[in-house]
Amino acid sequence: MRAVAGIVGFIALRGLRVAAMLLLTMSIAYAADLDVATRFFSEPVTIERAEGTPPAAVVRSADGRVLGYAFSSHDVSGSVGYAGRPLDIVAAVTTGGIIAGAEIVAHEEPILVIGIPRDALAAYVANFRGFGLRAGATLKPADDLARGPHAVAGATITSTVIRDAIVRSARSVLRSRSASPERTVRLDRETLRRSSWPSLLAEGAVQHRLILRGEAAKMLGTQDSEPEKPFIDVWLALATPPPIGESLLGQRIYESELGKIGPDDDLILIGGAGLYSFKGTEWRQAGTFTRIEIVQGSRTFRLKPSDHTAIESLHAAGAPELREIAVFRVPQSGGFDSTKPFRLDIDLGAGSTSGGPAVASLDYRIPERYLIATPVTPPAASVASETAPSSASAATAPLWQDIWWARRYEIGVLGAMLTVLAAILIFQDSVTAHGVFYYRLRTGYLLLTLVFLGFIANAQLSVVNVLTFIHALLSGFRWELFLLDPLVFLLWSFVALSMLFWGRGVFCGWLCPFGTLQELTNQLARRLGIKQIEIPFGLHERLWMIKYVAFVAILAISLRSILSAFQLAEIEPFKTAITMKFLREWPFGLYAGLLLVAGLFVERFYCRYLCPLGAALAIPARMRMFEWLKRYRECGAECHVCARRCTVQAIHPLGQINPNECIYCLKCQANYFDHDICLHLKKRAQRRQPLPPSTPTQKA
Repeated sequence: MRAVAGIVGFIALRGLRVAAMLLLTMSIAYAADLDVATRFFSEPVTIERAEGTPPAAVVRSADGRVLGYAFSSHDVSGSVGYAGRPLDIVAAVTTGGIIAGAEIVAHEEPILVIGIPRDALAAYVANFRGFGLRAGATLKPADDLARGPHAVAGATITSTVIRDAIVRSARSVLRSRSASPERTVRLDRETLRRSSWPSLLAEGAVQHRLILRGEAAKMLGTQDSEPEKPFIDVWLALATPPPIGESLLGQRIYESELGKIGPDDDLILIGGAGLYSFKGTEWRQAGTFTRIEIVQGSRTFRLKPSDHTAIESLHAAGAPELREIAVFRVPQSGGFDSTKPFRLDIDLGAGSTSGGPAVASLDYRIPERYLIATPVTPPAASVASETAPSSASAATAPLWQDIWWARRYEIGVLGAMLTVLAAILIFQDSVTAHGVFYYRLRTGYLLLTLVFLGFIANAQLSVVNVLTFIHALLSGFRWELFLLDPLVFLLWSFVALSMLFWGRGVFCGWLCPFGTLQELTNQLARRLGIKQIEIPFGLHERLWMIKYVAFVAILAISLRSILSAFQLAEIEPFKTAITMKFLREWPFGLYAGLLLVAGLFVERFYCRYLCPLGAALAIPARMRMFEWLKRYRECGAECHVCARRCTVQAIHPLGQINPNECIYCLKCQANYFDHDICLHLKKRAQRRQPLPPSTPTQKA
């Protein structure tokens, strides 16, 4: 037996190594065909060879005019999908900053492989045609300027990833091809990185000046009784470079502001705290901000209300709370050069006693790290190595951070749910000792799981997540891929931790929306008097192996074809019943419906025999550290109440609980403390009853 086990282990190890090499080869051995971009233009065009940094092909008209640039999102930004597999979209952007068209050419997204119509995905990508990347260049309505087409129903995360790949790649290509030929130094507008507030201060990306009330009074020619208190605390930053702008504003606001400016225009962020407001109220009538202005050399740039956006708070970690924050859009056409020093002048109010204005200044110069030396010839005409990595592809865009912020309320609800569940599990003896309270608590929790996690948040875990995790380990693990769906990430984190303490049943018994749907419908069926089918334990434990075989088959097929594995994973009705709420083709709906009908007669029928996710969780859950469930010596010998009432029939007739099948519903523990049900407690109560008094015998 040891020899056989060794051979099997050797074959499995070799198989995993071969699979890893196959996955790595598949992930890098492809090239996008940019000729599909010819369909994006209404006139005959030619596509030149992709070159430059980032790589993009020049699109020319029949008379030689440059109409735009065609590119592959994977080549430009290294785009990958939510499944961790290559995601490639061929798109074209015009010289005017408009997406001429886009077409997805490679993806292996599980939510889109089956269940979501291909036409819906194609239409979503095609709707980026006319999307403007600069002010006044969009053919779409104004509310679509920053966000793009509406996401595909049932595939919000994947839609967000696709949108990010198209927009970021297009902006990177357009900026690199739009640098003025006479400049030898330009602003780095492509590097993607997040920085904290202390880092931005240390490198000089954010400049600061504090004006005390005593200093202001001296400039104004007045007196102040509290000269050491702040009059105005001003912060200034050039927010155009992504590491500065995205860090301070967050990705959503930053991209929204970029959509309102041209590729050579700039964003300036001004923040203030203290007694004095740098904006004031005069601008509402004057049509310009009278208290502040930007000065560069001999040029003065007045800031207009139409070119500013008020910001509630800064997003950079460690940033202070400011009284007012605003982003100002400064056009390059006015002569502003962000690569050169400039200053912010602040009018502190009435003129000084000398008759001149009372003005405080804050000088600013962008740090050298945000400047790039460019050749005198336009970058589009230069020939760059096709293997040279681009700055956009070298950095990872923190898309997940904005997704977490957008779903912060759902995350808060889930965090509260997981906290309550952890308390239930830790103090399970106290909870189950009060039977009525326990049953009401469990029913309420299951309803919350079904309605919130299932139908509202669509946070249904799946065996597809397991496959994605395994393949990520084989082909290059990246945390960012799993952080794209915050609720699924938090659920998996909690499940992984709970398996160490309580086994796999915590998810199956408390956090699985489809499992709760089966249990709740079965409870309703029992109340309606539907007779339950009792499956003999010998047959029952042999049917267990079906779900393990299903999981092994799905995993094995995924090593050869991930798409085929996703299709086989349709043995799970989760997508049909929970994610898409039965809005699918009739065979899928019929299958899910039949499973629910079977669950009316056999409680949690699908969980018992068919669920590959339950099988996948049961394998590592054997490493659990503690045994929390309590049993009496009479369990299985004299009493079989818990075995008969077990939700998934995980208790052997001899009394042992099978941890691989237990869903940790705690019903057996409620019975354990119930004096009306538990045989052991009944016997103990009888022994404690006083004996009846004996009567004296009468003599004959």
